[in-house]
Amino acid sequence: MADRLLYILISAPFFILGIVLHEYAHGWVAWKLGDPTARYSGRLTLDPRAHFDPVGGMMFLISALFGIGFGWAKPVPVNYYNLYNPRRDVILVSLAGPGANILLAFGCLLLYHFLSPFLDVIASFFAMGFVLNLFLAFFNLLPVPPLDGSKVLMAALPPRYAYAYAGLEMYGFLILLLFILSPAFSIIVQWFTRLTRFFL
Repeated sequence: MADRLLYILISAPFFILGIVLHEYAHGWVAWKLGDPTARYSGRLTLDPRAHFDPVGGMMFLISALFGIGFGWAKPVPVNYYNLYNPRRDVILVSLAGPGANILLAFGCLLLYHFLSPFLDVIASFFAMGFVLNLFLAFFNLLPVPPLDGSKVLMAALPPRYAYAYAGLEMYGFLILLLFILSPAFSIIVQWFTRLTRFFL
């Protein structure tokens, strides 16, 4: 249990930074593509308080106790009707959040490799930041409602199928919970763990 609590203390700053940059990126790209909703809602900010979601934060604490560590922030509001090219821009806005996590992850990876010959303990913190943010990106790209990957898939599908798929989003939290509890999720986590060892 002490190891798990230490894991939470070390990973929490990287998790908070990751979800804040994730939501900021969604709002910033939407703003640049014609939708100022996030800006007018006070969400185009790096202040964690503007993005905090109690359920997502609690999920991080619970999952971190089991050695995974994932959660979510309050979704940034986007009015897709304001976008210059809604079908294309929905994909760009949806990919912006995971893209921010990937950039942060590889920034942490560079710091890890730079510091590891001299400050191994501090370098290990950045290794955790790499793994956590890469997992946040990977997790959000899964085509499971209401994750970002589902919005990308929805925008890419023909309208008839996209409309039917969009209907699943009202059951999004239940679908996501069942997916997390399924054996498929455990297999994905194991595969992801092996992938990250390639870089570290």
